[in-house]
Amino acid sequence: MKYKQSVSLDVAKCKGCTTCLKRCPTEAIRIRDGHAVISSARCIDCGECIKVCPYKAKKATHDKLEALEKYKYKIALPAPALYGQFDNLENIGYVIKGLYDMGFDDVFEVAKAAELVSAYTRMYLKRPDIPKPVISSACPAITRIISMNYPFLCENVIPLLPPVEIAARLAREKALKEHPELQSEDIGVIFISPCPAKVSYVKNGFAGESNNIDEVISVRDVYFILIDKMKQLEEDPAEFTEAGMIGIGWASTGGEASAVFNDRYLATDGIEECIRVLEQIDNEGFTNLDYVELNACSGGCVGGAMTVANPYIAQARLQHLKRYLPVSPNRPEQDDIPDFAYVTESIEYNPYNALSEDRNVARQMLSEMQSIRNGLPGLDCGSCGAPTCMAFAEDIVKGETNVDECTVIMRMLFHEYLEQHKDKALLDKLKPLKPSQPSDKEAADET
Repeated sequence: MKYKQSVSLDVAKCKGCTTCLKRCPTEAIRIRDGHAVISSARCIDCGECIKVCPYKAKKATHDKLEALEKYKYKIALPAPALYGQFDNLENIGYVIKGLYDMGFDDVFEVAKAAELVSAYTRMYLKRPDIPKPVISSACPAITRIISMNYPFLCENVIPLLPPVEIAARLAREKALKEHPELQSEDIGVIFISPCPAKVSYVKNGFAGESNNIDEVISVRDVYFILIDKMKQLEEDPAEFTEAGMIGIGWASTGGEASAVFNDRYLATDGIEECIRVLEQIDNEGFTNLDYVELNACSGGCVGGAMTVANPYIAQARLQHLKRYLPVSPNRPEQDDIPDFAYVTESIEYNPYNALSEDRNVARQMLSEMQSIRNGLPGLDCGSCGAPTCMAFAEDIVKGETNVDECTVIMRMLFHEYLEQHKDKALLDKLKPLKPSQPSDKEAADET
C-alpha cells in the first residue's frame, strides 16, 4: 500500500534553496527543476521541513473545520499539547468550554486515555518474556522510521494502541451508550492534532481495524477560534479537565516515560537525536534500559508543526497547569490489559531503500553506486539536488538524474577545458575589442 503523506509542497513558493534537503532525516527530498520534490516512500511526516523552510513552501495537509458538518454528533479529541498554546491559562475548563461553543457535542480528552495507556504500559513491562528496551508507539514518525530502517527493533515497539486511538474508541462507545438513537456513522470523532505524523497515522489506517478517528484537524486552526470563544466567557467554566498530571504530561518530553514508574528509562526529542538513540539501541549500546520514549518533535508533542506556541514556552505553561491536578484520576477497571488496547497489526520491516526485489540486481546496483560515489567529490553540498554524494549516486543508478548535475565535477571539467584551450580562449576574449578600435584614417582625422 502506498504511504499517504501529510506534508505537502507549494511549488509556487519553493525556491529550491536546499535547506529542507539537508535537514530531512530520511533523505526524502530532492531538488528537481528548481523546486523540492518529496518522496512519499521515504517521508515520515516528522514536519522538520515545514519548520526549517524559509519560504513557507512546506505545509501540513489535514482535514478542514468544514468537515465537522458531515456528522450529526461531533466529538472533539483535544491533544494535551493544545492546553499549552494559551498564555495566562489557569483553568483547562476554558479550553473545554470553548470546544463546546465551537459546535462540538462532546469533548473526550486524549490525556484521559494517556493515563490508561500509562497503566497498561506498567502492566506490560512486568512481563518476563518481552524484548527490552520497550519502545513507545505514541509517536507515528518514530514507529515509521523503525519500520523502514531498523528491522531488529520492530519487536521492541510496544504492541499497544496510542492514547488517541483509545480515546476515540471510548468516546464513540460513550456516545452510542448515551444516545441510542444514533448510528456509528452519525458520530464524527475529530482529533485535534499537533503534528502531521498523527494525520498520516489516521489516513494510512495504521491502527488496522481499531481505527475510530474520522477526521483530523490542526491545533493551529482550532487555536484562533478558541481564543475568541474563551474571551467571550463571562465567568469561570464549571467544566474542568478530567485528566491528571500524568495525562497532561504526555504532551512534553519525559512525561510518558516518567509515568511508567521505572527509573530505567530514556526520553529524548528531536528527530536527529532520536535516530542516534535508535542506532545505539540497534547496536546494543544500551543494556540497562527498560523503556524508551522518543519524540520526533523538539520538546515533545508541543513542538509539532501544527502548533502555535514555542514548544519550550508551552512546556512551562503545562507545568503551571499541572500544579494543582491529581496524579492520575483515570485508572483501568481491571488488572490486565484489555484486548481492545492491543494493536491488530504489529510493526513489520518495510525498507524504503530497497534497490530491487531481485538480490542479484540489487548487488549490481549497489556496486555501481559505490563506484560512482568514489568518483564524486564527497562534499555532500546538495548542489546536485540530492542531500549526499551517496544519495546522488543512488539517483544516478536508478535513472532519476545524470552525473552532469554535479556542479563540482562540471566546474572541474570547465577549468580543465580552459587550461587546454587557454590561448584560444584569450583570443576569443579579445575579439569583442577589435570593432571598437579606430581605423588609421579616423586616427589621422582626430589628430
